[in-house]
Amino acid sequence: MTLSTTFSTTGPTTGSTTLFEHLWNRHLVVPQESDPALLYVDLHLVHEASSPQAFEGLRLAGRRVRRPDLTLAVEDHNVPTDSTVIRNELSRKQVEALRANCAEQGVTLLRLGNSRQGIVHVVAPELGLVQPGMTVVCGDSHTSTLGAFGALAFGIGTSDVEHVLATQSISLAKPLSMAVDFTGTLPRGATAKDLMLALMARIGANGARGCVVEYRGEAVERLSMEGRMTVCNLTVEAGARAGLIAPDETTFRYLEGRPHSPAGAHWEQALDQWRGLRSGPDAPFDRRLEFDASTVVPYVTWGTNPGQAVPIDAAVPDPGELADPAARAAAEKALRYMDLRPGTPMREVRIDTVFLGSCTNGRIEDLREAAEVLRGRTVAAHTTMLVVPGSMAVRRQAEREGLHEVFQQAGAEWRLPGCSMCVAINGDQASPGERVASTSNRNYEGRQGAKARTHLVSPATAAATAVSGRIAAPDEI
Repeated sequence: MTLSTTFSTTGPTTGSTTLFEHLWNRHLVVPQESDPALLYVDLHLVHEASSPQAFEGLRLAGRRVRRPDLTLAVEDHNVPTDSTVIRNELSRKQVEALRANCAEQGVTLLRLGNSRQGIVHVVAPELGLVQPGMTVVCGDSHTSTLGAFGALAFGIGTSDVEHVLATQSISLAKPLSMAVDFTGTLPRGATAKDLMLALMARIGANGARGCVVEYRGEAVERLSMEGRMTVCNLTVEAGARAGLIAPDETTFRYLEGRPHSPAGAHWEQALDQWRGLRSGPDAPFDRRLEFDASTVVPYVTWGTNPGQAVPIDAAVPDPGELADPAARAAAEKALRYMDLRPGTPMREVRIDTVFLGSCTNGRIEDLREAAEVLRGRTVAAHTTMLVVPGSMAVRRQAEREGLHEVFQQAGAEWRLPGCSMCVAINGDQASPGERVASTSNRNYEGRQGAKARTHLVSPATAAATAVSGRIAAPDEI
């Protein structure tokens, strides 16, 4: 790779400034406020699904990528997970277009089969490319994942991808700020995924619309970086523009020694700056919310957006009990699509396929969590389970630990890395009417295949569900 080793020169926050406000102000290309503003981009991530038109626009305008050294391309959305041969014609064309564009423009590309290839939101942190204080963009909404490092990271559209390729900056209206304070600590058996499903069940799928959300509190401080990435990943599912967590010693331990992390004297210099990146105690937010993390249990979705979720011991809700007409209509529509009846216990819902993977839950800790449940057990006869590591590095680590043998002995399929069933455009998808327990981030109609039905769950719940053949938590197997 030829990417520059960089670290942010963003200084510490001061006074009563929020972390978001600080990052925003430090990246304004023109100092004075304007609407929309022009922000400098520290790192631009690119993949094959949202970049072909952007590169073509650049070519038609006779322009070149302004900072190829700050741009990384990864093949992830369209790549197969059962081999390195791309059989789907559209997928092959998109991947070939990315390869040609990167070669023409001098952009580093992690191709299918490369030892560092994987899902872009998994690969970039592994390489140490995402660091506190940075601005990071990608033509994918789940770029919010990378806010876990104290970076202002968000997804952009194809026209914005072209703009960033050409100028290394982006035009953006300033989002609102929102603080979510998680009091208490997560109980044993509850995960970062459950925490976010519980939050969205309370505030709804648009509960943080238009905001950059900063997560705080003891429950967040106790999470690993992988758990924090899960939290920020799902932030966009609440309608937010980005999620953000102030960097701390957990962040620094994760970054130290990564290929693109600062080293030597630069590491100490970076730490001095990163430790000051946090909101002031009296910093004003546009919105604030307090949520008791100690009440969280394993959650599962019943509907067609991530906010339609309940504790796993609950039953399918009755839309008739919803006072809001719009929410009632949405619930009725969701239940028709999901083919569920009000009052049905969630633990009785039969599952055809279990998907463990995605940029939400395809990291090594997620695989360890699921393997611990599956060890010595067998996937139910009527259920298929796909295990798709988030990257080649995750796959290698899992194989060093023997996790692949646990999955295979249980009857699960051990795959190559990629987005796979999360977006289901690479051939990995459910058949019409099939019901999927998925560790991914979206349960929209048709997300995992035409007329396929998706229930979002944590990795541990996914593993228990695979064994039971119906929605289950580890405590019952």
